[in-house]
Amino acid sequence: MSEKSSSSGSDEDVDPESGQPVEFGGVLSKWTNYIHGWQDRWVVLKNNTLSYYKSEDEREYGCRGSLCLSKAVITPHEFDECRFDISVNDSVWYLRAEDPEHRHQWIDSIELHKAESGYGSETSLRRHGSMLSLTSAASALSSTSTSSFKKGHRLREKLAEMETFRDILCRQVDTLQKYFDSCADAVSKDEFQRDRVEEDEDDFPTTARPDGEYNHNNNGSKEKLFPPASPKGMNGIDFKGEAITFKATTAGILSTLSHCIELMVKREDSWQKRLDKELEKRRRVEDAYKSAMNELKKKSHYGGPDYEEGPNSLINEDEFFDAVEAALDRQDKIEEQSQSEKVRIPRLTPVPPGDAYSTIGTHRFANKVEEMVQNHMTYSLQDVGGDANWQLVIEEGEMKVYRREVEENGIVLDPLKATHAVKGVTGHEVCHYFWDTAVRLDWETTIENFNVVETLSDNAVIVYQTHKRVWPASQRDVLYLSAIRKILATNENDPDTWLVCNFSVDHDNALPTNRCVRAKINVAMICQTLVSPPEGDKEISRDNILCKITYVANVNPGGWAPASVLRAVAKREYPKFLKRFTSYVQDKTAGKPILF
Repeated sequence: MSEKSSSSGSDEDVDPESGQPVEFGGVLSKWTNYIHGWQDRWVVLKNNTLSYYKSEDEREYGCRGSLCLSKAVITPHEFDECRFDISVNDSVWYLRAEDPEHRHQWIDSIELHKAESGYGSETSLRRHGSMLSLTSAASALSSTSTSSFKKGHRLREKLAEMETFRDILCRQVDTLQKYFDSCADAVSKDEFQRDRVEEDEDDFPTTARPDGEYNHNNNGSKEKLFPPASPKGMNGIDFKGEAITFKATTAGILSTLSHCIELMVKREDSWQKRLDKELEKRRRVEDAYKSAMNELKKKSHYGGPDYEEGPNSLINEDEFFDAVEAALDRQDKIEEQSQSEKVRIPRLTPVPPGDAYSTIGTHRFANKVEEMVQNHMTYSLQDVGGDANWQLVIEEGEMKVYRREVEENGIVLDPLKATHAVKGVTGHEVCHYFWDTAVRLDWETTIENFNVVETLSDNAVIVYQTHKRVWPASQRDVLYLSAIRKILATNENDPDTWLVCNFSVDHDNALPTNRCVRAKINVAMICQTLVSPPEGDKEISRDNILCKITYVANVNPGGWAPASVLRAVAKREYPKFLKRFTSYVQDKTAGKPILF
């Protein structure tokens, strides 16, 4: 994909003079309709608008469509790593990038344009003046928020008053306590003096004291026994004044407490109303979200790719299966016609000796190949007849096909295993024709095209191939390493054994494209040659040879399709594939020397 710039949401993606994101353009595949499918279009992202043209050369003739991104919703596809959808109200664009990295760049660039388009962004503050924006933002405070601040301020004032009243009250309590202590001491002293006076009167009786409680001394002078209390009280304390002040302080405290309680009740009512409003908003949003999700599950945009494929497809499983079966039938008829019209050109492909196929190799994938070979020899040859996890789905003569149902994230990953016995061919011959890319298109009818990406050694190659699209499913491609190996016998009774293993790898020269969904495979064909002794002194002929074939396949389709459809197609196609391939090998080897 050719692009003018790459955008990742950094500061470098913003024009320093205008503050706007730079223009971003490139080739994306856009879904047109179910007839034409995905078509390459030149897409330009500029000034918060996404526009597309038929090609870059036709930009001068005007765009064919555009979307304003202010309210656009960008949704990366759930299964397709290259696809993303952009929706504005009822308008939806289905787009596919060249690879996941480019999809990430496009999404980041679109989000950057959205973020920089509004007046609330950082660059918009710079463009319109920070002081003006800040002033307008400050003036946007609602009256409710202002009244809330006033209420909070009044409450803090009342609490400060409470602190002041508490200090005053504590000082008054201390003063009154001193007064009460002084009064108690004075009463004790008066009682003590009264007791002494009474004792003196008993010893020395005197006349009545008409002028009050006075004591007449011998010299004729008068002495007051109990002097009247001073208006200031004991120790100069004004008891009446302190009592009035104490009463006023407690009244102030009670009044302030009443105000505090009143303010808190009002605040509580206000917050409760706001909480109720927020809960109601949340309930409405949750209901709207559930409704939208239910509608999305029930209905996809008519004419889009999700109408045909994906978990939200409007095509039900029966219609999906009928469409796939019809497409496969058409492919079979086309293949039969082409085979009958085609004159086969004999290919003389040199077959290296068996020793060349028994070496491990020194290429960078050698250890991985050896690991795969050992795993298949250990587990693939195990008998599955008594295993409850394996189900026998097809039995036609010597051929048996087993399946074990496995699903991961809604994608069917059923391992398949088939056993077959073919007369008149050796394991070396079967594996050679299965591995040899020069004759691949002679027997493989599901491939649209393929090429050898890299030759690793005489017995290992990396192959890229695209399979014919079976509508309504998306087209698939596969990149895998294919290795052929002769398994060395551990004892003389072991049959002659050959193996071909194909497993997915990554390669810089065959990256995922926006045209196909990349599938992952791990396939092995293990062939054992069984020879029955000829009669008398006759030489071994093809009538004495039987090839026992074990074929195992683990395929991840790379995307969603109905489970029932995938299993039905596998049940139909695998037996046809084995019969077609083994018949081809028998035809190719008939009348030729036996290749052990």
